[in-house]
Amino acid sequence: MAMHQLLSVLLISIPLLFFFAATANRAIPRWWLVQTVNAITPVLSVAALGLVVFDRMYPQGDSLHPWYWLNPSLLAPVMLVLVSFIGLVITRYSRNYLDGESRQADYLGKLQFTLGAVSVVLLSNHLLVLVLGWTFISLGLHGLLLFYPERPRAVLAAHKKFLFARLAEACLLTASLLLYAHHGTWAISEIVAAYPVDSLSGTEATAAVLLAITALIKCAQLPVHGWLMQVMEAPTPVSALLHAGIVNLGGYLLLLFAPLLVVATAAQWLLLIVGGLTLVLASLVMMTRISIKVKLAWSTSAQMALMLVECALGLFELALLHLLAHSCYKAHAFLNAGSTVEQDVMRRLAPSPQPTARTWLGAVLLAALLVLPLPLMLGGTQAFSPWLFMMAAIGVLLAERGIAGGGRAWLAALLPAALMLTAYALQKLGAGLLAEPLAPSAGGYADAWVMSLAAVLFGAYWVLRYRPRSSLAHRFTIALFAGFYLDEWSTRTTLRIWPAKLPVRINAKTLPVLQEEMPR
Repeated sequence: MAMHQLLSVLLISIPLLFFFAATANRAIPRWWLVQTVNAITPVLSVAALGLVVFDRMYPQGDSLHPWYWLNPSLLAPVMLVLVSFIGLVITRYSRNYLDGESRQADYLGKLQFTLGAVSVVLLSNHLLVLVLGWTFISLGLHGLLLFYPERPRAVLAAHKKFLFARLAEACLLTASLLLYAHHGTWAISEIVAAYPVDSLSGTEATAAVLLAITALIKCAQLPVHGWLMQVMEAPTPVSALLHAGIVNLGGYLLLLFAPLLVVATAAQWLLLIVGGLTLVLASLVMMTRISIKVKLAWSTSAQMALMLVECALGLFELALLHLLAHSCYKAHAFLNAGSTVEQDVMRRLAPSPQPTARTWLGAVLLAALLVLPLPLMLGGTQAFSPWLFMMAAIGVLLAERGIAGGGRAWLAALLPAALMLTAYALQKLGAGLLAEPLAPSAGGYADAWVMSLAAVLFGAYWVLRYRPRSSLAHRFTIALFAGFYLDEWSTRTTLRIWPAKLPVRINAKTLPVLQEEMPR
């Protein structure tokens, strides 16, 4: 068997195994089968990735291309390794979590169907198959979100998610038809190979904007973010799957069409404005939340916003690194939510003292000395704003960890900061091998916009954290706690367009008590 045939068989067997496991669990739960399938798929994904990497390192004549309908890029097997690994972890966790539940077969079937649909999206090299796979993801996830159909908030969140998903898929389908009309082919690899170009036609620019809108909706950006905060009524492994393997597919879409995005100025600025504002607002709203899971949900919205901004800046290697790291981190955070609650309680019971002005000055100077040489050493003409974000984050870390004073405290804070910066630089270089950097047309104005957002974000963070009793912080906190009422507006609009009948919870205090049950 030729290498390209072996690669094709490995890739296509992954969604087939997921769909087989979904079909086998329609009546009774077969945990052994699901766990076996979810143990095999990561091995197949790693084998496929190994073949592609080997071919790139030691090319044997023609490039290693799978079958026409399969994505020939290195991005597909990388994402498959991530998704199959997350599927394995979530399935193992689910067995204990759902112990005693009567609907385990239904859960397993929909979980495996959703994982299979995600695999189809990652593997597809056909525009219409991509749209169809994304629709299947939404339908499978809808069933998982309604695992507890008696919970009103779960039904409302699933209803809003269902309508927003249809809107996103309509945008994706329209963009696909426009790209087909312009290029005369359904193959994604052939379409992206035509870019970048000096200028775009109206058809191409419209398609790029529709792709950006699709990514914004799929990544739960303001003002269509509310459903992501309300799906906490679903089982914890469903939340982990959603936040770690599905929400970030909007970023994958932009990575897939990166050569088109870098010459579509309107699409870039749409991502910069909506994603940038979501980044700032969601990060600050997260600080006002008490529930750990809701905090994590707002964190996901903010992280997805940052990933979309990175794509708009042309930092696709950084966006890919962000996508992979966020998926692993968020899956662990949700599945380990119990320990997170305990850590948060301990932090609240033993609050740390506030850094002094001298501490802040030293932290900022030290962060600048650590960060600023790196963009000069790495070279290139890419945006500076990500390094500013890194410098601000390290400055906060040094200030808040070095407040005890003395050399030991500063050394204890400096060590993780240096390790974080080194890991970031090395991973960024490694991700650059998977996603080649492309210079966007937005230019310096986009970089200035993101730097201004960074300044606003960290300034507001300082006020809310260290001046919480000030009148400015008090007024701002009220608006943040309400989420600026954006979700209320979104909910009213959604229910006005398509009403939903919500279940009514039974309140034990209002239940009628039969006379014979009264105590005598």
